[in-house]
Amino acid sequence: MAHTHPTDVLVVGAGPVGLTAAVELRRRGVSCRIVDRLPARLPFAKAVGIQPRTFEVWDRMGLARTALEAAVPMRGQFLYVNGAEQPRTELSVPPDVPYGFAALPQYETERILDEFLGRFGTAVERGTELVSFSQDADGVTCRLHGSSGAEEELRTRFLVGCDGAHSIVRKGLGLTFEGGAFAEEYMLADVRVDWDLPHEYTVRSMHRDGDGAVDDVLVCIPLPGRGRYRMSMMVPPELSTAQQDTAAADGVAHGLQNGRGPGLADIQTVLDRLSPKPTTAFDIRWTSVFRISHRIVDRYGDGRVFVAGDAAHIHPPTGAQGMNTGIQDAWNLAWKLALACEGAAHPGLLAGYDAERRPVGEEVVGRTVRHAVEGMENDPDDPATLMMREAQLLVGYRGSPAVAQAGEGRGPRPGDRAPDCTGLTGSVHTYPMRLYDVLRERDHVLLLYGAGFGSGSGLDELVRTARESSGGRMDVCVVRAADAGNGNDAGTDAGAMAEADGTVLPVYADTRGEFARLYAAEEPTAFVIRPDGYLGARFPLAPPAPGPLAAHLAAVFAPDAPAHTRD
Repeated sequence: MAHTHPTDVLVVGAGPVGLTAAVELRRRGVSCRIVDRLPARLPFAKAVGIQPRTFEVWDRMGLARTALEAAVPMRGQFLYVNGAEQPRTELSVPPDVPYGFAALPQYETERILDEFLGRFGTAVERGTELVSFSQDADGVTCRLHGSSGAEEELRTRFLVGCDGAHSIVRKGLGLTFEGGAFAEEYMLADVRVDWDLPHEYTVRSMHRDGDGAVDDVLVCIPLPGRGRYRMSMMVPPELSTAQQDTAAADGVAHGLQNGRGPGLADIQTVLDRLSPKPTTAFDIRWTSVFRISHRIVDRYGDGRVFVAGDAAHIHPPTGAQGMNTGIQDAWNLAWKLALACEGAAHPGLLAGYDAERRPVGEEVVGRTVRHAVEGMENDPDDPATLMMREAQLLVGYRGSPAVAQAGEGRGPRPGDRAPDCTGLTGSVHTYPMRLYDVLRERDHVLLLYGAGFGSGSGLDELVRTARESSGGRMDVCVVRAADAGNGNDAGTDAGAMAEADGTVLPVYADTRGEFARLYAAEEPTAFVIRPDGYLGARFPLAPPAPGPLAAHLAAVFAPDAPAHTRD
């Protein structure tokens, strides 16, 4: 058996969740290996919907543009019941949200993340399977079975299981995975049709029986390519896997099933029954039978081993929540792991992964099950709130040990998503920038909002606290308030603020007053923005005392966090 040198993190599973974890670790300079038992990426459009929040994640990582150019916009949904067209659903977000809804087949999502990971000198180790692992106080010993047949023992600091519904990591940790399964089975197909319906809309066609129950359904989600859709529909008896010995050994009936997949004739039969317009299916890429379960683990990690994505939670695909939730699991965990690997994390920071993400998983599982059974149209939330929740823009971490107390007041509070805004200008660039442009590829940011900042303004100690408490891992930026006496135009003299030691801080002018409006900043205020785009703390700058900042950072960083060396 071969032995390797220690590595910081082993990621098991190279789907979108595992790739996100690996990218985020490598971006931060953490040594990381990622393995997947499959010899190659699968050409299946399993997860398709991309939520606005996921694009914000990719923006912060620096790959949003690539994903946007590959995606298909999703404007809404056409709904038909027993052949009669129902009111159309339009998918929209508030003007301050920078991205809308989109569709991107999973094989494209994986390709984009895989290629981006390659920029950091890391490739997925295909055909490599985690066989077993054990952990102690100092690390995790993993046994791998490689594509050549050789076994390898790997010593790593942390192990992250992104290995799906039948996760070896979850089983090895002994986590419970309570829940149930839906009796219904569905066919999935990546296929083209020749109808003339607008391609940027999902098509959902249902048949209700005399009692009003849905007994037949067709859902078509647009994919890149003219007339191409990922279709799902109920399985005819002759293709059912329910009576076949196809269930996994762990009894979790979820995902693509073994056995004969539907053919083009099976797809056409359903289209003949339910398509809102006469159409012909052709150019089929793949088909499968899909089963759905709903389960969630009792905890998202134990010691030095963690789970994310389908390894932690599975549920109906209603609203395209699963992959997007998993990507955000990985993002939340990765920046914390990076600090831990540097010896810079507060001892309780990694425990905050479970505290922050498990409630999100519980809510998503409960909501998607409810929507699958009752229909989204029966959701008690008002349409605007429902849309924001489906877009995953309402996910928050108030009460987490890794954020300050939320307190009272208007605007986003600690634990809330940091909203985007436009209209920020500097002393050199004359075009308005977005706040997310300023935050892109930065980690921890102390953002100071107000007017009249300059050397000797009393903020030197605040900035020094940010740098010293984080070991140099915190950037400091200034957003200067719009000049009310100059028509709210602060754009011509953003300038720069110099610290006592001569360090220059970037200053952006809130020319349109959007930052002040969206953050409800009516007085000089300090905001701590975490690497994952959530507010860690918010406190007034009058006077600019460092105490609240130091208290918050003490819950994130180790008291003796080593100095961070920037590339």
